Amino acid sequence: MDMKKRIALEQRNRSPAEIAELVVDNSRSADGEVEGLTDEFTELEFLSMVNVGLSSLAKLPSLPKLRKLELSDNNLSGSLETLSEKCPNLTYLNLSGNKIKELSTVEALQNLKSLQSLDLFNCEITSLEDYRESVFELLPQVTYLDGFDQEDNEAPDSEADDEDEDGEDGAGPTGDYDEDDDEEEDEDGSEGGEVGLSFQDEDEEDYAEEEEEEDAAGVQGQKRKRDVDDEGEEDDDDEDD
Repeated sequence: MDMKKRIALEQRNRSPAEIAELVVDNSRSADGEVEGLTDEFTELEFLSMVNVGLSSLAKLPSLPKLRKLELSDNNLSGSLETLSEKCPNLTYLNLSGNKIKELSTVEALQNLKSLQSLDLFNCEITSLEDYRESVFELLPQVTYLDGFDQEDNEAPDSEADDEDEDGEDGAGPTGDYDEDDDEEEDEDGSEGGEVGLSFQDEDEEDYAEEEEEEDAAGVQGQKRKRDVDDEGEEDDDDEDD
């Protein structure tokens, strides 16, 4: 399918001004130029034209809100100055798999002041001596070249960040649940302590009652013994008489 028809299909009965993302990968450009895009795509922020046979960007319309542009696996060897004129707010540009050979070609990107990430992977330019150092020096605004910064730190993955945030969100309720359980356990423990004390108090009372009963029994035993002794004495007296 040619690029113009593909763009019309992707619009899905929407006006160009309603579209923020547009993907026309693997469609065909008849003459190597951008086809079907117009200045009416004023809200477009993401455009992907991967493997569409582009050899020039001369017909790229003005896209003032465009921030991410995918142009990998085409036949581009120049005309990059068009990007700073038509897409001045680009932050991400993928030119991997094109026919870019010289640093002078990349120099045309100097006016893209917001450009943070540039991909030139699988372009001949990457075989130049001191390629990375030269590009970073030429384009000081760029933080990531071919996915890595000057210290070889990998560019952050937005999908991974999303997963981390989901993980953090999921940890919250679990933490609250554990805390509630701890509080319940503390309450149960304190109640158990009170029950234990009550049992202890009851045991002490029972023990005290037993001691009192034993003491009373002892007193009664001694009293009986005295009575028996007194009776014995009286019998002796009678015999004497």
